[in-house]
Amino acid sequence: MGTHVIEAGFPVNSDAEFEAVRDIASSTQTTTCGLARVVDADIEAALDSGVEMVHTFVSTSDVQIEDSMHATRDEVVERAVESVERVTETGTTCMFSPMDATRTDEQFLIEIIEAVTEAGVDWINVPDTCGVATPGRFRAMIEKVCTHTDARVDVHTHDDFGLATANALAGIEAGADQAQVSVNSIGERAGNAAYEEFVMAVESLYQTDTGIDTTRITELSNVVEEKSGMATPGNKPVVGDNAFSHESGIHAAGVIENSDTFEPGVMTPEMVGAERRLILGKHTGTHSVRERLDELGFVPTDEQVRAVTRRVKDFGAEKRRVTVDDLERFAEEAGVERQSETEEEEVRV
Repeated sequence: MGTHVIEAGFPVNSDAEFEAVRDIASSTQTTTCGLARVVDADIEAALDSGVEMVHTFVSTSDVQIEDSMHATRDEVVERAVESVERVTETGTTCMFSPMDATRTDEQFLIEIIEAVTEAGVDWINVPDTCGVATPGRFRAMIEKVCTHTDARVDVHTHDDFGLATANALAGIEAGADQAQVSVNSIGERAGNAAYEEFVMAVESLYQTDTGIDTTRITELSNVVEEKSGMATPGNKPVVGDNAFSHESGIHAAGVIENSDTFEPGVMTPEMVGAERRLILGKHTGTHSVRERLDELGFVPTDEQVRAVTRRVKDFGAEKRRVTVDDLERFAEEAGVERQSETEEEEVRV
């Protein structure tokens, strides 16, 4: 699809994960990245896996330094610099993350960013590890980070408050070059910024070419849903079953006439490899019913359309899903003829 970097896993985590990262790195022309703590064994495992980029990270917020790492700020800076130097001396691209950046003392955050920049880091990743940033605050943070490093800047956002994609976009607006995203938002806790949301926002709202083949986004989402066993909600933006579905009579009548009336316009189902659907239920109007009956080969009169619509509304009001079989049954009970029957009758006459 043209994805720029695949962060394939945490090579030191287990033999199986090391092999998975190694296999991915050897099987794609896309830049592959391996994750590593600022620990010698992690760095060596990542380098040995054959990735083109090593992403090393360390906690920088006081709560994590003290209660998770049981270290000091000075030790954190020292380990970060040593790890960056070890990666860069091999000629491998190095990314560094000050983990929990959005809960880190600002002065210390800048101190460690300047230290790894001096050590030759290629990328600075700024993570909102616990999802506490807001777009305005995150934008200001990225703007400040950009003034204290000549490395390229990357952002990593979490969705604890439903702001992950918005924060990632705010980071890009502030000067970041890249965002870490995941298909269907899958990630720790409430997940990460969604691949499909971020890509389509950049493409459609910012009118900027990402280089991604957007027509395969729905296909990719379906693959991840199947392989992960994590169902995608119907109302998931871009890739959910309802993303381009219309039930309301007003909405359906509008999109039948012109899809731009009740869809974004700058993003169509065709752009993401999806299809527009008219859903039948208690809010359905005559326009949708006539459209569906026409698709099924029926030739209804206006009165028959109204009669079938009443049946659809009543059926949907009982919180039952109106299927194609239901619609055909309603049409037949209302005496609606099919196209073939009408043609045969005209031939006989």
